[in-house]
Amino acid sequence: MKRFESLSYLISHLNIALQQELDTRLKRYELDSKLWPVLFTLWQEEGLSQTELSKRCDVANYTMTRLLDHLQVQGFVTRHQEADNRRAFQIFLTDNGKALEQDLIHEAGWVNQHFLAALTDVEQSEFMRLLNKVNQFNQ
Repeated sequence: MKRFESLSYLISHLNIALQQELDTRLKRYELDSKLWPVLFTLWQEEGLSQTELSKRCDVANYTMTRLLDHLQVQGFVTRHQEADNRRAFQIFLTDNGKALEQDLIHEAGWVNQHFLAALTDVEQSEFMRLLNKVNQFNQ
């Protein structure tokens, strides 16, 4: 198998390039691509437990702790202790975290457009559909 026939090579190569470009775009907000999935998930649904947030972002719970610490220091999230479990916390966006949504969605959209520009609109839709199918996401 050649490297350009390897799904893992191609996806890894694309992922690195996407993360670098997103990091460049997010730097002006003092954020990076590691924090992006956390914010993106919380904009869709607040009040998740740290464990649930870890699962949705595909990161280990201890990694999520570090990411949330960083976002909390920056004033973008807060942790609220769950009433029935004193060791568990629900995660909420602050007003500052909510205010980032439109700008950061715009930045991520720019990255998407930049990397998909070589494809026609139909090819872009099909590419996204196939990626979701391979990832077993429902649309």
